[in-house]
Amino acid sequence: MSENCSHDCGSCGEECSEREKTSLLEKPHELSNIKKVIGIVSGKGGVGKSLVTSMLAVLMNRNGLKTAILDADITGPSIPKSFGLKKKAEGSDMGLFPVKSKTGIEVMSLNLLLENETDPVVWRGPIIAGTVKQFWTDVIWGDIDYMFIDMPPGTGDVSLTVFQSIPVDGIIIVTSPQELVSMIVTKAVNMAKMMNIPILGLVENMSFVKCPDCGKEIKVFGESHINDIAEKYNIKSVARLPIDPAIAKACDSGLIELFEGDWLNNMTESIENTEIR
Repeated sequence: MSENCSHDCGSCGEECSEREKTSLLEKPHELSNIKKVIGIVSGKGGVGKSLVTSMLAVLMNRNGLKTAILDADITGPSIPKSFGLKKKAEGSDMGLFPVKSKTGIEVMSLNLLLENETDPVVWRGPIIAGTVKQFWTDVIWGDIDYMFIDMPPGTGDVSLTVFQSIPVDGIIIVTSPQELVSMIVTKAVNMAKMMNIPILGLVENMSFVKCPDCGKEIKVFGESHINDIAEKYNIKSVARLPIDPAIAKACDSGLIELFEGDWLNNMTESIENTEIR
């Protein structure tokens, strides 16, 4: 430490043992009380991250817990479509209010703010990241037991903003059976480790399709690698989601809250057992 140290680390470029560590975590809106935050991530797009986010929120809601979804996938917001949300988000001088689904799940997504849901979002990274941060700081969420953040694919600006600005208690990684994806999963795992975020589980979407006549599981995209990946990275909880026309229909019809299936039940147990950071 310099003898001329003013103890104002924010204006100092020196590295020393006395330097204070500055937290970048943002506080939620003063009228929000959010107990646990779970990020749903994927190393690449198109693996069903938003689907898993929606299903987990629905399952936790069915368990009698107050759940919410913060849609951080700003350029590809599909959560409102899955829940059949048509009403636009409203606000006051105090902040923005999320839109409530039919069963009471609170949702905030950019599509709930756009005049037309098909309008493209042609924004640069810093603006997108700033919008996600505002969904945390400016939205009046109220009392929430579990908030699920639907992250954009990859490990770019928005992911970094979420991990640095929001107190994420853990993440669930979504993948698919292709061999290539194991490499992509590694990127997501390594980013979680860099940011000191616990990995709660691994979900393999499109894992199989079940024959309606004989019940045989058909591996459309090849053999599953989920157990090998989980063992390699010491991920305790795994789940396999099938290709199911009923799930696709529920999403397209805005009726994801009516889906039936126990594929993710063990994942909800892993989430509930997570300690608050």
